[in-house]
Amino acid sequence: MGNNYSNIPDIDINEKAVEVCDYWTQHSAVIFDQELYLTVFISEVMGNGAPLEANAKHLMIYRHPCIVKYITSWQLNSKFHLAVEEVTPLSRVLSKLDFLQISIGLHSILKALDFLHSNRVSHNNVCMSSIYVTKEGDWKLGGMEYLCNYTDLNCDYLNKIENNREYSDPVGDLRRKDCVDLYAFGSLAIDVLKSITDDVVSIFIDFCKSNLLNADVTKRPTFKTILEEDFFNHRFIEIHSFLVELPLKSDTEKTGFFQDLAEKLFDFEEEVVASRLSGLLLSRMVFLDKTAQVTLLPFLLSPRTDLKDKNPHLFSTETFKKHLCHKLIEIFKVRDREIRSYLLSFFPKYMGTFTKEDLQKKILPELLVGIKDTDDHLVSLTLKTLAILVPILGSATVIGGKRAKFFTDGRPAREYTKNRELTVDVSNHRVVPLPERPRPDGEEGETSTEDSDNNWEDWDNEENRIIDKNESISDKSIADKSIPDISRLDIKNRSFEEEKIEEINFFEDMEPIIDNSNTFLVDKEEISKKLDVIDTEMNAEWDEEDWN
Repeated sequence: MGNNYSNIPDIDINEKAVEVCDYWTQHSAVIFDQELYLTVFISEVMGNGAPLEANAKHLMIYRHPCIVKYITSWQLNSKFHLAVEEVTPLSRVLSKLDFLQISIGLHSILKALDFLHSNRVSHNNVCMSSIYVTKEGDWKLGGMEYLCNYTDLNCDYLNKIENNREYSDPVGDLRRKDCVDLYAFGSLAIDVLKSITDDVVSIFIDFCKSNLLNADVTKRPTFKTILEEDFFNHRFIEIHSFLVELPLKSDTEKTGFFQDLAEKLFDFEEEVVASRLSGLLLSRMVFLDKTAQVTLLPFLLSPRTDLKDKNPHLFSTETFKKHLCHKLIEIFKVRDREIRSYLLSFFPKYMGTFTKEDLQKKILPELLVGIKDTDDHLVSLTLKTLAILVPILGSATVIGGKRAKFFTDGRPAREYTKNRELTVDVSNHRVVPLPERPRPDGEEGETSTEDSDNNWEDWDNEENRIIDKNESISDKSIADKSIPDISRLDIKNRSFEEEKIEEINFFEDMEPIIDNSNTFLVDKEEISKKLDVIDTEMNAEWDEEDWN
């Protein structure tokens, strides 16, 4: 209370009000340096007992997952500001909600009221205007300006706030301190469910009329009893409720809950699970739970990319993109070593669900922070993740800085090397194996058997036979003739008749033409004399003694 506005210097409050009531206006706001979206209530300063200041005080004191989360409050000039988590009035979204969402919402409000009355305080103004909905679709109880302790709850106090309460119990019997909120909750449930045609809904509405609105307050059930009604006895509601109240659960309760949670979730449609529970399933408490890391998160962070994949996956790629991607981007901003390590260990499984722009502008900057950490394990995981991103974003984007070509391609300039470049399947983000390098002709040892049947089919064909001695060879058809089998070229296997086959002269056209028209006469006797002289000189020069 009373925090100065300068404590949040970068907050930007939208001047256009989301909702206006008698005592305050509701605005959307954002803290830029934290990218945190908030809801801010603004009212005139009225001194002690002003509704908004009383609301802020009670929200700060009574903390529960089903109560609007208090952030901070401050006074600036003549205005009082209350900042809470980002929420929307229920009246603005009620028409868009289905039966399951409304049931879960009413269950959350019941949990909040049970918490308040267990602390011996009464809300005194449970109605649609005191309920807010988060961006995840969770209902939160707010409007705590008329909350009071049991000791202060009397007829005079109720008469004082009578004009500001939407549902007023006409009985006015305060023998039970919880009767005011029981009556108000029953009236709220009837109003939000009256447009739904369903047998289960009709039964619950009748229950509310005959029990919660009963003129005899002693016959009204407690909040815990209402929670056990068949209307709320639904496995999905139980899962949602446990996840909402996870911070309040013991380690033993968490272990038992997470052991078979994945199996339970497979019983529901993936769209329902993703839209209603994805935010809760990706909470900090879930990521840090050792049992959830083994039994739940592997199914949660591995979307099904192939319809032929028979392994269990909670979500398809499309559902994952729609409901989980933007949440994971926010989680990457969390500077928790355990959470980041777990995200990176499963990154190859879900990175294909991000757009290239998200990978480059939102994920990559957070990864570059990770390589500067002092934890070796975290740095190792980060470097592996960066290596996976290189084929997608390019090395210039991932590495940056000045780069040069230090390595050359030293492969032989053979035709087969043209197709031996490493290729990456970007859709599945994996290296495609390359075909084996062909063996050189005439290699000894193991020979290839590929297409062996096809190679021997035409053996009896005339064009593939060894040329007979009686067959003539045309110079123009040399290129069309097949090369003889290598075994017949072996000298031990060659027959005499084959040796007589006229040898093909491939250089016939290249032989020079020598003109013999100009001849020179040489005296043979003179040349013979010169050769005798040379022979005599050589014998004289190389004496036998020189070798000894």
